[in-house]
Amino acid sequence: MTLAQLTFDLPHRAALGAEDFLVSDCNVAAVKLIDAWPEWTDHVQILTGPAASGKTHLVRVWQERSGARALSRENFDMAFIEDQPEGTPLVVEDADRAGYDEKALFHLLNLAREKRLFVLLTGRDDPSRWGTVLPDLLSRLNGVPAVDIGAPDEALLRTVMLKQFTDRQLDIDPKVLEFLALRVERSLAAAAAAVEAVDQAALASGRKINRQLVLETLKATASAE
Repeated sequence: MTLAQLTFDLPHRAALGAEDFLVSDCNVAAVKLIDAWPEWTDHVQILTGPAASGKTHLVRVWQERSGARALSRENFDMAFIEDQPEGTPLVVEDADRAGYDEKALFHLLNLAREKRLFVLLTGRDDPSRWGTVLPDLLSRLNGVPAVDIGAPDEALLRTVMLKQFTDRQLDIDPKVLEFLALRVERSLAAAAAAVEAVDQAALASGRKINRQLVLETLKATASAE
């Protein structure tokens, strides 16, 4: 059974050793990419998306399925790459900002074709914005298929926040949750920060989570920024 086949009101799957992954329009293409392995159209794929969008979660799912090894700056060199057997799956996370050696990365992409290595790279932005200095590497990256995780829709934001409140053993009225979801920045990181702020406000005041508490918390958070 694939990730995309596990569906409820919002498609939902039990994560492999992590929190549940919720599937919505913004990330369904990324889920399909993971499900499609090993029948990828290209042996090298790029997965992009903002912080807390689910990239790392999907990488861990793919590693569990494929046995892919995560490369780091410490083991990212020509000799190590050359030693990888044909068909080896590899993950390069945060390729846009982790400071990988560009010549070694270019060599990896070339070797992926020669030895049919499966390589999944992740970053926060499109490769054209990675600040790549090596022209040949930039050209190669721009030719790699890329799937982007977009901004979450309102339904996903509500579901994620409801789960986070539930994980904290907090009750929240559906109308209050909708009120909150409509007033936070459309990102999972912002949703998590809002839940944390409301939780702290409720604890500090000893009050029930209601619309007034949420409104006061949002105003306090905005004024503190």
